[in-house]
Amino acid sequence: MNRTVRVTHLEMLSPADLRPSSKVPADALLLRASLPSPELNRFLYTAVGGDWHWRDRLPWTYAQWMAWLDRPELETWVLYLSGTPAGYFELELQGGDTVEIVYFGLMGRFAGQGIGGYLLSQAVSRAWAIRPGVGRVWLHTCSLDHPGAVGNYLARGFVVSKEETKTVDVPEGPSGPWPGAERPL
Repeated sequence: MNRTVRVTHLEMLSPADLRPSSKVPADALLLRASLPSPELNRFLYTAVGGDWHWRDRLPWTYAQWMAWLDRPELETWVLYLSGTPAGYFELELQGGDTVEIVYFGLMGRFAGQGIGGYLLSQAVSRAWAIRPGVGRVWLHTCSLDHPGAVGNYLARGFVVSKEETKTVDVPEGPSGPWPGAERPL
């Protein structure tokens, strides 16, 4: 089904612009997945993005996942709460002085609890620290994303740099983390 989707590009041009969340979830542990693992990243991609029509990477082969992950410019960070994966983010160093937050999100059961502000604060802090000389951290989201996504980005200090609309083919409902999951959002 064709839908008009609003794409919002946001950026931060100085580490001083970050307004970190003051909420730190109990028993939170943020770890970098330092070894490339297509299995892990595909799991995170579907577990987080299944509710939000993330589909671009679903047809990727193992080799495509490995080629994406096994690069020094890319970092994957996983948030664990009480030992359970709760969310993640991917950072990509681009052109030496720009870092994109390529993917960011929480699994459905952890959304709406203020954890996203904490995770985004950590993602932005790490993006600025990825290497000396970073001058821009950016990301994009769209109207298919969690309704609170743009608000979280703005609350952390991002500013809108560009908005556009495009028509995309989107199935009737999100796929969920696996076919048949059919759980309420």
